Amino acid sequence: MIREINFDGLIGPSHNYAGLSPGNLAATRNAGAVAYPRAAALQGIAKMRATLDLGLTQGIMLPHRRPNRLWLGSLATDPATAPDHLRAQAMSASAMWAANAATVSPAADTADGVCHLTVANLMTMPHRSHEARETLQQLIVAFADPAFRIHGPVPAPFGDEGAANHMRLCAAHDAPGVEVFVYGVSGGPYPARQHREASEAVARAHRLDPARTLFVAQSEAAIAAGAFHNDVVAVANERVLFAHEQAFADKDRFYANLTRIMPEVEIVQVPADRVSLADAVSSYLFNAQLVSTEDGATLVLPEEARANAAVWNWLEEHVAGNGPIRRLEVVDVRESMANGGGPACLRLRVVCAPATVDPRFLVDHAKLDRLATVVATHWPETIGPAEICDPALIARIERARSTLLEALDLVGLIDR
Repeated sequence: MIREINFDGLIGPSHNYAGLSPGNLAATRNAGAVAYPRAAALQGIAKMRATLDLGLTQGIMLPHRRPNRLWLGSLATDPATAPDHLRAQAMSASAMWAANAATVSPAADTADGVCHLTVANLMTMPHRSHEARETLQQLIVAFADPAFRIHGPVPAPFGDEGAANHMRLCAAHDAPGVEVFVYGVSGGPYPARQHREASEAVARAHRLDPARTLFVAQSEAAIAAGAFHNDVVAVANERVLFAHEQAFADKDRFYANLTRIMPEVEIVQVPADRVSLADAVSSYLFNAQLVSTEDGATLVLPEEARANAAVWNWLEEHVAGNGPIRRLEVVDVRESMANGGGPACLRLRVVCAPATVDPRFLVDHAKLDRLATVVATHWPETIGPAEICDPALIARIERARSTLLEALDLVGLIDR
């Protein structure tokens, strides 16, 4: 049976607040704060439990090797001697945000009838630019079945940030969809991370039907407000597009084209005079998981959305008014939020038959129990800014990840 599977990034033991991402307002605002890797990972595991309880299929993506000794070696240095900024970039746990791992096109959308995944190059930010190699290794193992085709990253200089700038709308997950690639032209004071050339290259590689593929510019105002990815101001699921009024540079044209291709689409637009861009970004209203459940569309939101009066009032009115979003599910991902990633950042959506996925990358409650035990035993409780270069901390982080791979029987398979 074809299903949408949410593959969440398990938050790694090197989770820290180094403020490495210009344009990500939460990450830069919290730079230098004490981070709580153990609590962060346990919060992520609790979110996965919540989606299982909603009746969804849940998978995981694994933390990358940190520090990334291979990357530092390519720069002729190592964790002991690297300049502080390179050491921090090599220690980043940002692979936790699996929405940036790849762009995914289900088999129903592709000319060859297989599910295509293209690894994101993440070239705009140095701390993320070295993720593609290990992400590719994980995807090759997790999706080794002939039902999938895995592509390496789009080459430089064209920036690609993966599914965070990609939306899919469809009558049902196993039906042909409309794929929407959102790119940036200018972000005002911040970089526009997704290049149209990269999006077009991915669409070609995935053999998508041009008549059912849209390329849409994100608004400069949204990027300047801190929407460094489209999924901070818009999210889609099946027939529903949920977006801020100021998400797109030319929303009227986009909505007209989308409605022409898919007349049954339901566009839920949040007015700027009800929820400002600043409130949308700070609450991560749109960086929620919009998912299909038995009682209709459910929005999995961070606690910060409930704490924002303007956001929560609008949401309650929408649900009470019999809109397409029928249920609100609130989760605590405070540690991820403080580093600039909400519930949607933490997951990569793959539409496929679960039987075609390597079972080591799928979870149930019992497996999550085992992962929680590994985290509670081996993840550091805290990491302060002065500890990033501590050899004892580095050794503990490396042991923690090795223990995780042993628990999942993946030693030697994703570290080649």
